[in-house]
Amino acid sequence: MKKNNRGFLLAESLIVSTFVLTILILLYVQFSNLTTNYKNSYNYNNVESIYDLSSIANYLKTNNYDLSSKLTKSKPYVIVFEDDSCNMDAGIIDTFCDNLANKMDAKKIIYTSSDISVIQKYVSENEDTNINQSLRDFITKVETTPVQNKGRLFAEFNNGTYATIVMDDSVTIPDDPITPPTSVKVGGQDVMLVSSGDGLYEDIYEEGRYVYRGQDPDNYIMFNDELWRIIAKETDGTYKIIRNDILKKRPFDKTNDRSTENNSYCQNPRNGCGVYAAVDGTFSSPSGSQSGTVTEDSSIKIYLNDDYYVNNINETAKGQMTFHSFNIGAVEDLDQSGAEADSIEKNIAGEKMYQWTGNVGLANVSDILRASTNPLCTSATTSYNGTNECNSNYLLDKGVASLLNYWTINAYSSGSGGDSDGVWYGFVRSSNAHVNYDTAAGRSSATAPRPVVFLKSDTTLSGSGTSEDPYKIGGSL
Repeated sequence: MKKNNRGFLLAESLIVSTFVLTILILLYVQFSNLTTNYKNSYNYNNVESIYDLSSIANYLKTNNYDLSSKLTKSKPYVIVFEDDSCNMDAGIIDTFCDNLANKMDAKKIIYTSSDISVIQKYVSENEDTNINQSLRDFITKVETTPVQNKGRLFAEFNNGTYATIVMDDSVTIPDDPITPPTSVKVGGQDVMLVSSGDGLYEDIYEEGRYVYRGQDPDNYIMFNDELWRIIAKETDGTYKIIRNDILKKRPFDKTNDRSTENNSYCQNPRNGCGVYAAVDGTFSSPSGSQSGTVTEDSSIKIYLNDDYYVNNINETAKGQMTFHSFNIGAVEDLDQSGAEADSIEKNIAGEKMYQWTGNVGLANVSDILRASTNPLCTSATTSYNGTNECNSNYLLDKGVASLLNYWTINAYSSGSGGDSDGVWYGFVRSSNAHVNYDTAAGRSSATAPRPVVFLKSDTTLSGSGTSEDPYKIGGSL
């Protein structure tokens, strides 16, 4: 058989060519790396550029420029030099700095922390136009051990070289300052926050909560085909609202409706019991001067969540509400020593000792106190003691009545003991408004429920919130 010499030679040529090509590629890669490393060794941190940058470092240190205080985690660098001049905004106003940097042909110099991981992370995550791509590449490629709590300079020169050196100073990058919001989304609308007068405020007692304060802020809302008012945007995003007008007068708790046999907290059933709803375990006042079981609901709670909710709130409104917790603890006006429990913080703490979850409740004592813009309104005690420090009728439509009393959801208690039948209520007469307390059975028979419900957190609103153009619920986001 005759051999195919031509095919054999072709195959052999291909193998040799492939081998030679592989060798050439490897040589090219090695040469390219060698060239790049050589170029970098010249362009990056060469002796001349480091010497020049050291001159800038000595100048900054000699003149005690406090650049470290201008570093933040959101922007961990300060521009020292660019556009042929040193940065006056950084306090560098000496023209000697301009002359020095220009003489060394600097293009840009920045100051940062010697822990370069901070600036490297920053340039990798931010498209900052102050740091061009070539300088960004240099910062990214630098490998060095950080010097604890020291500064560092990075420089780019017009001849294409770069340098970085440690500054002999002290650096700690602080957290970014917390900038308070200027507006808050209310039903999808931006509502400006205010610091005086009528309007929406940050709640200083609960972070992330916003309350309407003043005599007539723009917090009117149509709900259940009636006019209501927004008390607060809660921390969970829900909206706490109150009916603008009261319902018919009725006691908080009917006479002898809850017996001491099942409710040992209630010492005088003839005057009713001051606790809104049944609780697990023992119900106690903040000081512990009154305590006992409360196993049955108040008559006003039963009325609001059975009769009123079922028969007086329409189906559309029910769909806009959310089942929510209410703080039903007691608010104390005196501690065990007989001194005033004289702070809204203490009042709020008492309210939060016990919760009830349901559909319809009443306003808290602290809702009324926090609504006042009077700085003398410091507690429930100062409100009812006759000097009217908490004068603020924001929870009422001005013209509804000249005399109006409405129950709160919080029991009254005193550090001196007794008064388990007491309940706080809001009192309004003309322009005078404050909180007071009465027996749950309502001996004056003048106090009425004023329903409070929570709207869902995804509620959207249209309108401006004024009495003439109240918010209208527009559905869910």
